[in-house]
Amino acid sequence: MDCRVLSIQSHVVRGYVGNKSATFPLQVLGFEVDSINSVQFSNHTGYEHWKGQVLTADELHVLYEGIRLNKLNHYDYMLTGYTRDVSFLEMVVDIVEELKGTNPSLVYGRYTCLGGHSHCYVPEALLPVYKEKVVPVADIITPNQFEAELLTGRKISTEKDAVEAMDLLHEMGPDTVVITSSDLLSSLGDQYLVALGSQITVKADGTKEKQRIRMDIPRVDAVFVGTGDLFAAMLLAWTHHHPNNLKAACEKTVSVMQHVIKRTITYAKEVAGPDCRPSPAQLELRMVQSKGDIEDPAITVEAVLL
Repeated sequence: MDCRVLSIQSHVVRGYVGNKSATFPLQVLGFEVDSINSVQFSNHTGYEHWKGQVLTADELHVLYEGIRLNKLNHYDYMLTGYTRDVSFLEMVVDIVEELKGTNPSLVYGRYTCLGGHSHCYVPEALLPVYKEKVVPVADIITPNQFEAELLTGRKISTEKDAVEAMDLLHEMGPDTVVITSSDLLSSLGDQYLVALGSQITVKADGTKEKQRIRMDIPRVDAVFVGTGDLFAAMLLAWTHHHPNNLKAACEKTVSVMQHVIKRTITYAKEVAGPDCRPSPAQLELRMVQSKGDIEDPAITVEAVLL
């Protein structure tokens, strides 16, 4: 049976963000993807102008009802991303719960997307919904340091703090937690950022085992849009292929990211010309051009077991 994913994320006509960042890579890795566009914009909001429509909670309900009435609501995975509206987010939770009722083995991956650099991207009213409803039904979450601190109420200043925050997030629901970026100092220098992950797995005898990893990832001096969506999709895919090996799943996820980003920045600099900063259009992810690296990524960053 094919693995089927329901992805409820934003959509842009031009570029890669939300469903555009997630669908193609998942399909390349063999997943059937059904996409519901939470917004449909001309382009992402990093441009000077954008136009489009936002899907309401009622419209989401109507779309899902059509899927349910045709008995098409059996999914192996669900993936969601950026959401600004409380009622829409609550409707997403309702869908997750119903899908898990249909298939108790369904895995729900959530690209957290609350904020970064000490700044919230979403209205404050969404935070309790995330804490009380979204995270408890999620199986995989990918917060950055700021988001992990928001969700746990725990300040992260050391690796020990990060591990404790991931343990708190486990207690809230998810079995797989990856802090995708942090301000922790890397032993390799300030040209690297630190990511950490933790996964709870159940052994054959029924006992639980926890694997924790750390990765030192090269920094890139550019702003990309859609990388968080790509990371969440790739982590979902590679944890499917390596269900009890977070180290391998994260190495392949981060390596895909590195290949795509490197190809993108090389292209952007060539098009922009010497001494010119690339534009948002030039920095759109080179996704199709990276198909081979998505399918079989050469490992560029190795994870260390903690």
